[in-house]
Amino acid sequence: MADLTDAAIEAALERGRRAHESEPRAATARFNRQTGRVIVDLTNGCTFAFPPRLAQGLEEATDDQLAAVEILGHGYGLHWEALDVDLSLPGLMAGIFGTKAYMARRAGQATSAAKAAAARANGAKGGRPRKASGQ
Repeated sequence: MADLTDAAIEAALERGRRAHESEPRAATARFNRQTGRVIVDLTNGCTFAFPPRLAQGLEEATDDQLAAVEILGHGYGLHWEALDVDLSLPGLMAGIFGTKAYMARRAGQATSAAKAAAARANGAKGGRPRKASGQ
């Protein structure tokens, strides 16, 4: 392992300071019962909100459980102790509401009038075509 020099350590600390100043972090977090959303006020003055029913581990949570949100890791995460749920704020802001498997399951559950109509039309044609043998 290479020896760390004072200059390398100072450079890493400076990168951390710049990231801490520029990356969005949570200043406050709360659950709004009227809107049914978790609202996060960011240190840069912006506000981010999301419906907790989209997030892995929060789907069946009660309003009282959702209201017990805490901020983790210098503002980079949200935590619900009673639910044993931790969510990354950068992930949430990027639309990642759970693990890869969870997100894939959620994508398959999406319903809309257009999707239902397409499924009915496809069913009327005999459904999905079978794969050709050898593929």
